[in-house]
Amino acid sequence: MPTVMEVPDQRIAMPDGVQLSARLWRQAGVGPVPAVIEMIPYRKRDATAARDEAIHPWIAAQGYACLRVDLRGTGDSEGILTDEYTAEELADACTVIAWAAAQPWCTGAVGMMGKSWGAFNALQVAALQPPALKAVIAVCGTVDRFGDDIHFKGGCLLAENFGWASVMLSYSSRPADPALRADWREDWLRRLEANPWLAPRWAGHQTRDAYWRHGSVCEDWSRLTVPILAIGGWADGYMNMVGALVRNASGPVRGIVGPWVHLYPHMAVPGPRIGFLTEAVRWWDRWLKDLPTGVEDDPALRLYLQDHAPPDPSAQSRVGQWIGLPARPATATLTLPLGPGGLGLETRLPARIASPQTLGAAAGEYFPTGDHAEMAGDQAADDALSLCFDGPALTKPMTLVGRATLRLALTLDQPVGMVVARLCDVAPDGTSARIAHGMLNLCHRAGSASPQPLEPGQPVQVALTLDAMAHRLQPGHRLRLALSTAYWPFLWPSPRRVVLTLTAGALGLPILPEAAPEWQPPRPERLPPPRQRTLRPPAWSRQTEVDPVTGRQTLSIHDDSGEVVEPHGLTHGDTVDEVWEITPDDPLSARATIRWEQRLSRGDWRVRTVVETEMTGTDTDLRMKARLTAFEGDEQVFQRDWDDRVPRRFV
Repeated sequence: MPTVMEVPDQRIAMPDGVQLSARLWRQAGVGPVPAVIEMIPYRKRDATAARDEAIHPWIAAQGYACLRVDLRGTGDSEGILTDEYTAEELADACTVIAWAAAQPWCTGAVGMMGKSWGAFNALQVAALQPPALKAVIAVCGTVDRFGDDIHFKGGCLLAENFGWASVMLSYSSRPADPALRADWREDWLRRLEANPWLAPRWAGHQTRDAYWRHGSVCEDWSRLTVPILAIGGWADGYMNMVGALVRNASGPVRGIVGPWVHLYPHMAVPGPRIGFLTEAVRWWDRWLKDLPTGVEDDPALRLYLQDHAPPDPSAQSRVGQWIGLPARPATATLTLPLGPGGLGLETRLPARIASPQTLGAAAGEYFPTGDHAEMAGDQAADDALSLCFDGPALTKPMTLVGRATLRLALTLDQPVGMVVARLCDVAPDGTSARIAHGMLNLCHRAGSASPQPLEPGQPVQVALTLDAMAHRLQPGHRLRLALSTAYWPFLWPSPRRVVLTLTAGALGLPILPEAAPEWQPPRPERLPPPRQRTLRPPAWSRQTEVDPVTGRQTLSIHDDSGEVVEPHGLTHGDTVDEVWEITPDDPLSARATIRWEQRLSRGDWRVRTVVETEMTGTDTDLRMKARLTAFEGDEQVFQRDWDDRVPRRFV
C-alpha cells in the first residue's frame, strides 16, 4: 500500500475567525488529488480515532486526500456547538469544501461522506450546491428531520429524543486536547457555559414546522443534483433514506441496504459485511476522477433479502441473499382486509385495543450500534399483549420488498393517542420476528403540519406507512400484523391510557412476484489493527425487572467503554447508565434517568464530566431535567442545572 502521511491538526479558518481542526491523510509525493471530507462532532482525536483509521487512510491510499473535521465547538475545533445541522454548521462545511478545493494538493474536486450526523449534513450541504462538491456518500441518515429522525416518528415522540439529547450534552462537555490547544481550559469553560440542553427544544416542536423543515432535503428534491451513494441497514432506525433518495433525487443515485445496525457496512453486525471502502472508491473514482468504474450500470437498489432467523437481539449474522433491483421495483400490492377472509382468520371486528404501557420490551434500540441486545428480539410476548391479525400458514414463499401501508377505521376514547403497527414473521415454533414497524400519532392523521386532537368517540379514517423492508417468508410461516396503543420505551407514552376501537382496516403488502437478479458485493477489506492500547476492557449489561406487586417494569442498561490510550498519549473512556421504568396501567408513571461520565487524561492532566438527566411527564407537560458537572483533577470547576417543562400539545 502506498505511504500515507497524516497531519493530525490541520487548521481551517472560518470567515468569522473560528479555526476548525481536522485530521488530514494523503499520499506523500504525489500530484494533486481529489478531496473527501467527513464533518461530525464526535472527536477525531479520541472517540472516533480507531473508526476513522479504518476508513480514511485506506481511501487516501487509493489517491485521495481525506479530511476528518471536528465541527465547531467539538473536539479540537474552536467555537460553540448550538444545535444539530444549523445554518452555521452547513456554512462551515461549504467553507471547508472551498478551502480543500483551493489547496495545491487538491484537483479542485471534492466529495463529502458520513454516517448518521455526517450523512445528514452531507445531504444538506449537497442541497446547497457548493461548486466544488461533486459527489456524496451518505450512510444511515434521513431525508426528513421530523418524519424519520430520532425525535419524532409518525408524529409520536421517540424516547430517543431524550436519550440523544443526554448523549450530546455529555459529548459536547469534553475539552480539546491540551497537546493541541494551549487555550484548552479557557475554551472548555466557554463550552461548558454555552452547552445546550436540547431535549426540551426538540420536544417543543411538535409539528412539522420551519425548525424541522430546515435540513430536510425532501423539501426540494430538485436541489440534490450531485451523485449520491446512499447506504442503510435493516437493523437500523434509518432504513427509509435509501429508497427515498433513489426514487426522488434529481442526480444519479445508487442505494445499498444490508442487514446492518447503525455502523459503516465494512464493520457492522449482523453480517454479512461488504467491502464498503471498495464501493466508496468506485464511487469517488467515477465522480471525482471521471474514471469509467461502471457505477452507472449498477442496479439502482442493492438489497439484502432477509430470510427468517430465530429472533436474536445480539445477532452476529443474518441468512439471506443480495439482490439487485431498479429504482421502482415491479412489486404488486396485495391488499388484505383485516378480519376473517383476509388477514386475521380468528380476529373479528370491531375489536378493542387498550395496551398495557409495558408493551414494547422487545422493540430494541432506535439505532443499535452493536450486538449488546440492542436489536429487536422475539416479538411473541409483545404480540400476546396486542391485537393480532394472523394469516394462514404459507404454502409457498412470499417476498416482501418495499413499504407496507395500513388503513384503519377507528374511534378513540381520548383526544390524544397513538397506534403502532408491527409486521412479523411467525415461525412454526411460535417465535415472532419483526419485519417492519410503523406508528402514527392520531393527532397527525391529516398531516404533521397542523395536527388536531381527536374528538373522543367520533369515527376517523387513518393511514400509515411502515418502514421499508426486504424479507422472504418461508412455507409453513405465518404473517402477523400486531396493533397496539403503547410501545415503551421506544415511544414516550400518551398522557392517558387510551381505548382504541377498530371497526375496519386493510393492509397493503408490496410483493415481489419474481426472483430478482443476485448481486455479489465486494469482500470486506482487511483493516489495520487498532493502534490504541487498552488499559481496561469494556463491559455491558442489560436487565429487565418486574415488581411482582405493582407490575412496574424497569429496564437497566450499563455500557462502559473501558479505558484506552491513543498513540499520541491521550487516555479516554466513558460510562453510561440508563434506567427506563413504567407501570402497566399508568402512562404518567413513565420515568427515564441517564447518567453519563466522560474521562480524559494525559500525564498529570485529568478532567472528568458527569451528566445526569431525568424525564417524566404529567397530563399537561413533559418535564426534562439535567445537571452537568465538570472536574479538573479532583476539583469541581463547573456545575449547571436545567429544569424545563414542555407543554403537551399533541403528544
